[in-house]
Amino acid sequence: MSKRSKTLRAADAKIDADKLYAPLEAVRLAKETSTSKFDGTVEVAFRLGVDPRKADQMVRGTVNLPHGTGKTARVLVFATGDRAAAAEAAGADIVGSDELIAEIAKGNRLNEFDAVVATPDLMGKVGRLGRVLGPRGLMPNPKTGTVTPDVAKAVNEIKGGKIEFRVDKHSNLHFIIGKASFDDSQLVENYGAALEEILRLKPSAAKGRYIKKAAISTTIGPGVPVDPNRTRNLLTEEDPAAV
Repeated sequence: MSKRSKTLRAADAKIDADKLYAPLEAVRLAKETSTSKFDGTVEVAFRLGVDPRKADQMVRGTVNLPHGTGKTARVLVFATGDRAAAAEAAGADIVGSDELIAEIAKGNRLNEFDAVVATPDLMGKVGRLGRVLGPRGLMPNPKTGTVTPDVAKAVNEIKGGKIEFRVDKHSNLHFIIGKASFDDSQLVENYGAALEEILRLKPSAAKGRYIKKAAISTTIGPGVPVDPNRTRNLLTEEDPAAV
C-alpha cells in the first residue's frame, strides 16, 4: 500500500472521523482540506440501505443542480431529420444515426462525449450499444430523460447542469455537485437538490435506514462525514439535534 503524503495526512488530521458534520460545515471543511493546486471537483458519496440486486430496490434518477456542475458536458445525440437539426441548434457536440451507431459499436469516439441522448425511434438500433455504453453509464434511458423526442430540451438540461446518478452494486451513490471555486452556499444548495431527489426515489421495498452514510470530498482530499439525517436548514451549522 502506498504511503499517504504529508499534506494529505495533515488534511486528514483536521477532520473528526467520529463527527457527523452539518452540510455547510462539511463543504467548508472539504474545500479547506483540498490538496489540489487546480480547481477540483466537489463530490458526494452516499451509502444506501437498499439491495441493488433486486429490481424493486434500484435507485436511479437525475436532478438539475441549481448552480450546475462547473463543467459543460459533451452530449452525443442519436437522431435524424428535424430532431437532429434541433439537437445541433441546442448545442449537441455529436449528432448522427446509423453511421454514428456503427462507429460507437466499434468502440470509436468514446472519449468525445459525457452523455448520450436518443430519440425513441432509434432505440431499436441504439439498444445494440449496451455492451459499449452500459459499462460507462451512458446508455440512454427513458427514466432519466435521455430517450425522448424532445432532444433539444434534453441537451439544454444536460449542458445546464443536469446530472444522473445510479446506485452501484455496493449500494453506493457517487456524483459531482460542483467545483471547489463555487461559493459554499452554491455547493450546499446543489447538495440539497440532489438529496431531495434521492429521498423522493426511496424504494417502498427498502427496509430500515435508507441513507446510512454520506460524505463530501474534493478531487484530491479526504472525505468529510455528513449527517445523513440533516435535510432541513442546510445552510446553517447548528447542532442537527436542535433543528
